[in-house]
Amino acid sequence: MIATPGDYAWFSYERFPELAEAYCFTYVHGLTPEQLVVRLGGRPEDFTPMTLEELIETHYRNSYDTASLGATTVGDWVFVVEPNGGLGTDEEIITSLSAGTRLVSHFRDVEGVEYFYWSEDGEIRFCFIADEGYLEEVPDEIVETMRRIDADYRHLYPSDGPAFLLAEDLTGITLTPELLEESTYLCGVIPEPR
Repeated sequence: MIATPGDYAWFSYERFPELAEAYCFTYVHGLTPEQLVVRLGGRPEDFTPMTLEELIETHYRNSYDTASLGATTVGDWVFVVEPNGGLGTDEEIITSLSAGTRLVSHFRDVEGVEYFYWSEDGEIRFCFIADEGYLEEVPDEIVETMRRIDADYRHLYPSDGPAFLLAEDLTGITLTPELLEESTYLCGVIPEPR
């Protein structure tokens, strides 16, 4: 069965008011949450297991400016949730995290700016920025998915479904509300880059 943007209608302001407004979801293949934290310059022992609700509450209670995140294992991937965050849009961080592996991220901020990245072994393979379009040539691996998205869903913002479809195509992970809500995340604040 082929997914459609409607399959992601659950990711709404009604169900996830603090997250749907501004979020970054990042998937990195082959890493554990602890390894991801180390690659980002953090110390796993400074991170705490939390629910999604606790992660969101902690982020908004502490500061809008800190790079707080939660990371959990989904199959062979680490899945990162950043409420109102954007580590998955920083090209230096993306390429560093993808060294020796694959990274996929999508982001939306409170002003509606949206990004989608696919990086492979330190190289950005594909990037989409709302209102700017594709910043890279569409790789053969995703041509058919992008053709379907362009033909059928061009009137939708990426976060209204297309970004989820493309992330699913590149990772094999179908993001569900249960995955978001029932996972335990290793949560903390990433230090400022040196």
